[in-house]
Amino acid sequence: MLIDNTSSFVADIKAGKITKVVITTHHKPDGDAMGSTLGLYHFLRAFISDVVVCVPNDYSENLFWLPANDTVVNFEKTPEVVSALVNEADVIFCLDFNRLSRINNLGKLVDESKSIKIMIDHHLEPDTFSKYTYWNSESSSTCELIYQWIENYFGKQYISPKVATCLYTGLMTDTGNFQHNNTKPSTLRLAADMMESGADHLQIHANIYDVFSLNRTRLFGYCLFKKIEVLAEFRTALIYLDRHEVKQFDLQTGDTEGLVNFGLGLKNIVLSVLIIDRTERVKLSFRSKGDFATNAFSARFFEGGGHKNASGGQSSLSLEETVAKFKSGLALYKKELLLV
Repeated sequence: MLIDNTSSFVADIKAGKITKVVITTHHKPDGDAMGSTLGLYHFLRAFISDVVVCVPNDYSENLFWLPANDTVVNFEKTPEVVSALVNEADVIFCLDFNRLSRINNLGKLVDESKSIKIMIDHHLEPDTFSKYTYWNSESSSTCELIYQWIENYFGKQYISPKVATCLYTGLMTDTGNFQHNNTKPSTLRLAADMMESGADHLQIHANIYDVFSLNRTRLFGYCLFKKIEVLAEFRTALIYLDRHEVKQFDLQTGDTEGLVNFGLGLKNIVLSVLIIDRTERVKLSFRSKGDFATNAFSARFFEGGGHKNASGGQSSLSLEETVAKFKSGLALYKKELLLV
């Protein structure tokens, strides 16, 4: 169900009442995060000259090709610059997240800023930190929502080739290249509309999926050959990496993107989990099929959340203790896993 109270805000944009805008997104931005922020950036430049995308920290190199990526400001690298931008902004767009904790230390600055906040997002259970909201948990991606917001309030003529390219990127990646169950007939129609507006789907696919390092390729082979563990009684596949393996493969941001999905390709598997010791915390990624709610499982055991079939979590325990806790938790959900 769409929640939208942005009509008066849109009127202010059209009337030229907004002059300084910051657009931000969640920690370790993915394709939907960067696609939606840069897509909105290109659109807003038709009305507002002072628009800046600020991210909490780094992101994968396979997103660096997106148009205007060179204008993005990294809070982790230049906190003083981002602090000034946030404090001076008339409006802060918060895209692809619904809690300020998802942008780490940048969240405190955004919260304390006197600027107007607008949230555009598709994650469940949003907080109420924003004055304006355009939210729908049934949408495939935040890029889908950005497209709809622009089309509904301003017109399809504002979907330029650069806007379409950015938004198609997020639509494609958040649906797993249109393979996840959030891909609906309307999703494919939207992809077609973006292509008609100038998104080159073949080039976008190549830029996202055909640019990985040799280390990443070797990591995937290593995990699939030596690290994947099948817990048949729970219809679950598990991969976990210790900090020595992280160092061995020189993991960079984005290198493990998509690895967790491989477990779901196994016969009779309905839950796939990737656990990585990132030294400061142990990080977990969950993917599932059908009705098994990974977000509920993650929230119960690993301070996490997200979508029903795709979520994340974290643990302050050691890797071994985290894996043991995960397996113990599975026992409590055996019935649900077997029913999927």
